[in-house]
Parts: sequence; structure tokens; C-alpha cells
Amino acid sequence: MRRTLFGVTLASIVAWSTPAILGFCGFYVSKADTKLFNKASQVVLVRDGDRTVMTMASDFEGEPKEFAVVIPVPTFLTREQIHVGERALVDHLDAYSAPRLVEYFDQNPCERREYPLMRSMAAPSAAAAMMDAANLAKALGVTIEAKYTVGEYDILILSAQQSSGLETWLRQNGYRIPAGASEVIGSYLKQNMRFFVAKVNLAEQTRLGFSYLRPLQVAYESPKFMLPIRLGMVNANGPQDLFVYALTRNGRVETTNYRTVKLPTDMDLPVYLKQPNEFAGFYKSMFARQVENQDGRAVFLEYGWDMRWCDPCAADPLSNDELRRLGVFWADGSDRRPPTVFLSRLHVRYDNAHFPEDLVFQETSDRVNFQGRYVLRHAWTGADACSAATEYRQALGDRRAREAEQLARLTGWNVADIRKKMGADVPVRAEQAWWERLWKK
Repeated sequence: MRRTLFGVTLASIVAWSTPAILGFCGFYVSKADTKLFNKASQVVLVRDGDRTVMTMASDFEGEPKEFAVVIPVPTFLTREQIHVGERALVDHLDAYSAPRLVEYFDQNPCERREYPLMRSMAAPSAAAAMMDAANLAKALGVTIEAKYTVGEYDILILSAQQSSGLETWLRQNGYRIPAGASEVIGSYLKQNMRFFVAKVNLAEQTRLGFSYLRPLQVAYESPKFMLPIRLGMVNANGPQDLFVYALTRNGRVETTNYRTVKLPTDMDLPVYLKQPNEFAGFYKSMFARQVENQDGRAVFLEYGWDMRWCDPCAADPLSNDELRRLGVFWADGSDRRPPTVFLSRLHVRYDNAHFPEDLVFQETSDRVNFQGRYVLRHAWTGADACSAATEYRQALGDRRAREAEQLARLTGWNVADIRKKMGADVPVRAEQAWWERLWKK
């Protein structure tokens, strides 16, 4: 029987005054959510002090009987610390924080307008089988510390004396452990970590009426704020994308053992990107380009925002009740008073060669809002005549040339192909001498 070893998760993570913040405004057009990326896992980390609630949304595709997850955990977990969550909550969080495309429409330059800046918005045989399994595990130096059925999942909490014994036990129980896993497992055992093992209980899944895999949630206390990703890379076929949504009380979350880099944002781009699938293609190419620019060793911040508002909104902020169900334990579940929650959306494309260590995080006091935001500016096409209109028309060609060049720089696309897609003639600007670019602001 084929099993999947899934290890993009856990260890000892955790993460959980509205300042007067000026809005970005603009009309929301499209978003770049996780569905754009293959092999994309999602983890929600609620962290406050040493308390952590982690939600793991699997990207597993196939027969449920083939699914299994093996996750290093920093402490023993009781039945009450494990829960089956709701996929819709993770999807909502993804939609709310996804990088977005917005558009503006140039106004008549002959009519001067002033706009206020927007501010924040506010059985006996079963028992015998279990005994036999426990004795076999014990002979291999593996201890089955607990066994639970939670929702549609059968869960074991394991500890082990050595990695070879645990690896043998996993293989004998139908898990495919690829070459190289023993060393990684051994490193977690040296840290006195346990292993959370879950399989789908098909009878329970049928009884409950679910046809898909719901996320698993665990709550625990540990001083470690990290996410073990190395076990998941052992059997990976190429790089994987991981999205981490960290919900904290105080401020932005960043990695301490890898660079945390903000994505390029607030770029003016050609309006043809509004066409179906064009923005998706742009964002995937742009992200791949940024990974390459950082030598494949960076974690990217795609969104950092106070969750009580958004501007522009790719989706409504989560309600107090939704936040509570994701694990924000300081939310009371009512909508009477929004809790203080800061969301950090981190995106990392990782493999063994560039990410030899698990992700280690820290919460900062930085509450400055940030979003991956890309701007389409539609030209004014009126016939009014005034000096401002003349200047506007003269500058429009240069603006379109800059948009084409900027898109080419972000993605690595051929600028001539971009100009062709833009339709009307786009001027080619003369290249500046290097010293002209040196101190340009």
C-alpha cells in the first residue's frame, strides 16, 4: 500500500492599538492565490507567547486511503489538543491576503480634484491488534504513546530511541520512507521531539459525509517558534511552494535563519494584464524571477496587515468567529469588538539544496502594512484642451514605455513581446548612461 510522507509542518511553532494608517485605494481587479502554484502547502500559525495553534492544509491529491502525514512535534499531544478544521477558513485567509491587481482611471487633467486619503476601517479484537502493534513497535525502540481517532483521522503519537527503529516501523506499517529520511528523523530525535502520525479512517470519513481531506489542527505550548520542513523534502520531486499565514498579536513575523524579503510592490504595469490568465502568468513569472534573484534562499513577505481592515480588499477580513476557529484564542468569537490580530503571509519555494534547515521564526513589533500590489493605470481619452492636458498627452508615451520596461524587469519577459501585446505603438526610450541612473530618486 502506498503512503505519502508529508512533512512540511510542525515543530515548535506558534504565533499570535490600531495605528492611523493611510490606505492605498484603487479598484481591486484580480488576485494571485495559492491555486496558481503546484505542490503548494498551506500552514496557519497562531502564535502568542509560547502558545501555538497550527492548522495544516494538505495539498495531497489521490485516494484518501493513500494519505498519511508524519510530523515532528515538540511535545506530547493529548486528544483534546488535536482538532479537525475547516478548509474554507484557510481558503478565506488565502483570498484575503493574496497579492492583488488593482486599477486606476486617469482623471481629466483639466479638472483639478482633491481626494481625502482613506483611513483604517474600522472493539476486543481491535484492542488485541493494538497490543500486538505496540509490542512490535517496542522491539524496534518505538513507543506508541497515544492513539486517537479525531474526525476522519486515526492518529498516533510516537517516540523513538533511534531513527533506524522508527524508520523500520514506518516502513512495516505501509509508509514509503525515501533514502535520506533516517538522518533527518535522527536530528529530530536528538531534540526530544515526538512524531504525529495521521491516516484517513475511511469508515469515519464515509460516516461523516466528507469527500475531501479537512485540515488538521494542533494546539500546544513550546518556546520554539519554528516549522520543520526537512522531512517533507526527503521524498520531494523538485522544489515545493509553502505558504505560511502567521497570526500574532503584536506585529509582523519573519524568519531568523533565512532572509525575509518583501516582494516588489506598487508597480505600474501594462493594462493588458487585466485580461484572463494574464495576471496569473505575470505573478508566477515574477515570483520565479525574485526567487532566482535571491539565489533561491529567501522567504518572501507577500502581505502584512492589521486584520481589522484592508485596502483594497481581495476578500473581506475574517470575522471574529472565523479567527477563533483558526485558533486565535484571544478572540471571544463574537463580532462586538475585533481582536488585535496582525497577519503575515510568507511564501517560500524550497528544496534540499537551498533550505538545509527548518524555518525558524520571530515575531517583531513592526505593524507597518504591506501588500503585494500591482497597478494598472487606464489613460484618459477625453478631448478637452488645456495646458495640463497637453502635458498629460506628452507624458503618456513615456509612461507606457516605463510600464513595458518594468514588466520585463520583473519577469524576464522579452520587452518587444510586451510592447506588441500592449497594442498601440509604445516608444522605446533611449538607454540612460550609467551615471544618470546612479543617484536617480
